[in-house]
Amino acid sequence: MSDALDDGPFFHGTKADLRPGDLLTAGFPSNYRPEIVMNHIYFTAMPNGAGLAAELAPGDRAPRVYEVEPTGEFENDPNVTDKKFPGNPTRSYRSAAPLRVVREVDDWVRSAPEALAEWRRKLAALQGDERAEIIN
Repeated sequence: MSDALDDGPFFHGTKADLRPGDLLTAGFPSNYRPEIVMNHIYFTAMPNGAGLAAELAPGDRAPRVYEVEPTGEFENDPNVTDKKFPGNPTRSYRSAAPLRVVREVDDWVRSAPEALAEWRRKLAALQGDERAEIIN
């Protein structure tokens, strides 16, 4: 672990149906900029933050949140820490190493439809904006 501030537990949001022991890996398109293949897998120490990421992920499947454990070193997510927010208030991290699924989490709070619509509007507005560059 580098300068990450948390010891866990950690969570990942997705629309994939996973089982304990499954590995989540980098190398897939970004949920927010699908033209970019991600070099890292992202996670958070906040289950509701992982839930929001799952709700915003593309696809028609149900959003899911999983408790995960990093299998290698990880760092504060530079896309939201210091570059955009001082410190790491979102408790967001990334790793080039896989994340191992521990269990599915059912007690996260879902976003209101109006809030999701606003998030989707904001994300759409960022398309093509150089200031919204992803640090990959």
